[in-house]
Amino acid sequence: MMFRRLSPLIAVALVAPLSGCISFGEKPPAQLMSLSSDAKLPASETRVAQDKTAISVAIPVTIAALRNQRIAVAAPGNAFAYLPKAMWSDIPTHLFRDLLAETIEARTGRFVPDAKNAAINPDTRLAGTISAFQLVGGQGKVVVVYDATLSKSGSGEIRTRRFEASVPTASEQPDSVVAALNRASNAVANDVADWVGK
Repeated sequence: MMFRRLSPLIAVALVAPLSGCISFGEKPPAQLMSLSSDAKLPASETRVAQDKTAISVAIPVTIAALRNQRIAVAAPGNAFAYLPKAMWSDIPTHLFRDLLAETIEARTGRFVPDAKNAAINPDTRLAGTISAFQLVGGQGKVVVVYDATLSKSGSGEIRTRRFEASVPTASEQPDSVVAALNRASNAVANDVADWVGK
């Protein structure tokens, strides 16, 4: 059997109709959004870390609707939508954990180890759940809710507390929503740091 080679023009003509059917996912936004702590550690400051004063901060668990990089919008009836053309640089729980850790270190002086400090085993452990981290659609505000648990080695006592912040947003555009979520996250983190104490 003989095979005939297609001319380049015919090959292009056959492939062209397929190009409109192939999609490699949604076009990424121009920029990815993040969170930043208002409480900053002083530069060039030497600190001594000990297990008894260090505190571990776990990545919060959260509901399925927030386990992605989309910016959530709460709708009536416990439904969720997402802002178009806007994404976080990481999953919100990871971003919030980093902001919370930096805030605790800056406000309390306690060291918060991460994966690079595996040799440190803090006596105090902070964990929690984020049950809200979103724009409330049609109400011109964002809300962040963090349910925290605090435990200490050698003690059977576990302290729990809910922290919540609601902040108005100038519009439902991504920049305004993210700025409001950043303020709400800092408000919650400041309250958690004061609760944890030095």
